[in-house]
Amino acid sequence: MGNLYLIRHGQASFGASDYDVLSDLGARQSHALGEHFGQLGLRFDRCVAGSLRRQQDTARLALDALRASGVDTPAIDTDPDFNEFDAEGVIRSLLPALLVQEPEALHVMRNAREHRSEFQRLFALMVQRWHAGDHAEDDGLETWSAFTARLQRALQRVLDQAAEGQNIAVFTSGGSIAALLHLITGITPAQAFTLNWQIINTSLNHLKFHGREVSLSTFNSQAHLALLQAPELITYR
Repeated sequence: MGNLYLIRHGQASFGASDYDVLSDLGARQSHALGEHFGQLGLRFDRCVAGSLRRQQDTARLALDALRASGVDTPAIDTDPDFNEFDAEGVIRSLLPALLVQEPEALHVMRNAREHRSEFQRLFALMVQRWHAGDHAEDDGLETWSAFTARLQRALQRVLDQAAEGQNIAVFTSGGSIAALLHLITGITPAQAFTLNWQIINTSLNHLKFHGREVSLSTFNSQAHLALLQAPELITYR
């Protein structure tokens, strides 16, 4: 059996003009992850990351820390199919219709850092409609089915290129991990998105694989952060 680790990126810059940048805390989380790998003596045969900056930087910082512990590390292969869904696109497409029932939604979206819980509630409503395809077909938004299809392709490429018994790290995002769990375990899209809210930055989701057969071994492991006894390192966005 081989081991595939789906790793969420470190904390990005929620509410800032450019979300796709690791915060200082996100960099610490990524470094702690790499040190944890070194303490475990875990060696990766391959490392894949999406093309988003936060995914690439998490992979780089974690592998730098692992290498500093004396463990050889592979180069980072980039696969954009592991990128997150377009959350901003979901909001742009589905917010106008939501304003009829939620007139304060625009204010909340524009001030997300000050209204985190309300943002989460409203965004969940929009994602439900996205799952159902309740948006214009010509708005350029990637559909839920297209999103899951590209993640299925990305996963199959990794498995097809893997050898038996290899350890493979994939640095990706919470929505991508949730969609992959939907594909692997058969949970519904709604259940997958509920899990998405629980996925901690730099957490490990351990899959076992044999050929193209994949099973979930561990979900959302955060031992590398919990052991540091620094509660501020446990973040969800």
